[in-house]
Amino acid sequence: MMLRYERKYLVPNYMMDSLRNRVSTFVRPDTYAKQNEQGLYQYTVRSIYYDSRDLRFYKEKCDGVQFRRKFRIRGYDTYDPGNKVVFEIKRKIGNRIKKHRAFVWYRNLDTLFATGDVAQFALKDKKIKDPASELSRFFYHLKKDQFQPTVLVVYEREAYHGKIDPGVRITFDKNVRSRLYPKMHNLYDNNELKLLFNNHFILEIKYFTDEMPVWGRSLVQEFRLRHDAISKYTIGVDVNMFKQIMTY
Repeated sequence: MMLRYERKYLVPNYMMDSLRNRVSTFVRPDTYAKQNEQGLYQYTVRSIYYDSRDLRFYKEKCDGVQFRRKFRIRGYDTYDPGNKVVFEIKRKIGNRIKKHRAFVWYRNLDTLFATGDVAQFALKDKKIKDPASELSRFFYHLKKDQFQPTVLVVYEREAYHGKIDPGVRITFDKNVRSRLYPKMHNLYDNNELKLLFNNHFILEIKYFTDEMPVWGRSLVQEFRLRHDAISKYTIGVDVNMFKQIMTY
């Protein structure tokens, strides 16, 4: 499994159109994104993050631990019993990312959690060598460390691939919001969500080579973007625990 590099930037909303226009020469819309009424190619991302009862992963992020993991179940857009969700362990070493993933039908989640039968419910995927093994890895840690659903994070993602290198991605994550201690049936809920940022969105540039593409570096320099180790998970916890929207 290849390691991916990931750079995040917290950007004022007023810069969005200029950034979008600037990168349009180098990227094309993500194939999974649908064009909305405003002509933007985007979809809604919905993730339930797991943590220990004492919020181990939250504390590791706050303490600046370099090697970290995130456990999450992610769905997209709006509810449909025929939706797929992805179980994901995201490992992070500095700016490098490695993921273990497995897909499951949303309608089978209750039975999967009740039985733990990963062999039956892990879906085949051409990009995943052994889905059942990857799903088993998730459940092993879930049971061993008694992880629980801690935060639901929802946002609209405007996503693009590089024209020359489709492995390069740039995303605009907008209207980021969250709620604490969701149940699995809350994955597609929009109720009780608190906004994380007043006037900002998260820009991410993702790539597999050792260096960011030239157009990406040029973008960062031209708009004077500052790299920031932003965590939607930890900010989502903060916003709900302290009942206060980030002043960004």
